[in-house]
Amino acid sequence: MKKPSRQIREEIARLQDQLRHAETREAERIGRIALKAGLGEIDIEETALLAAFEEAAKRFRDDSSASTGRKGGAGRQPNGGTSTTLAADAPPGGDREA
Repeated sequence: MKKPSRQIREEIARLQDQLRHAETREAERIGRIALKAGLGEIDIEETALLAAFEEAAKRFRDDSSASTGRKGGAGRQPNGGTSTTLAADAPPGGDREA
C-alpha cells in the first residue's frame, strides 16, 4: 500500500530532526575531545584546522588497524594521538564550513 504524500513529508521531517540531533551529539563529542587535546588554546585559521581534521579522518578511514574507539584500543599513538605536524602540512585554501 502506498503512503500518502502528507505521511511521507511527516516521516522526512522526523528523520531530519533525528539527523540534526545525531549531528549535534557528534559535534559535541568531537568538540570535547578537541578541547581535551588542547585545540581550544591554539590560535589557528579555521581552514588549516579543517584541513588537519580531514587529514586525520582520512588516516583513520584508511588505516584498517585504527582505534576501535575504546580507551586503550589498538592503533593508538604513544603520545595520546596528538600530532604537532597536522596543521603544518595543511594546504592553503579549502574554505569550507564544517
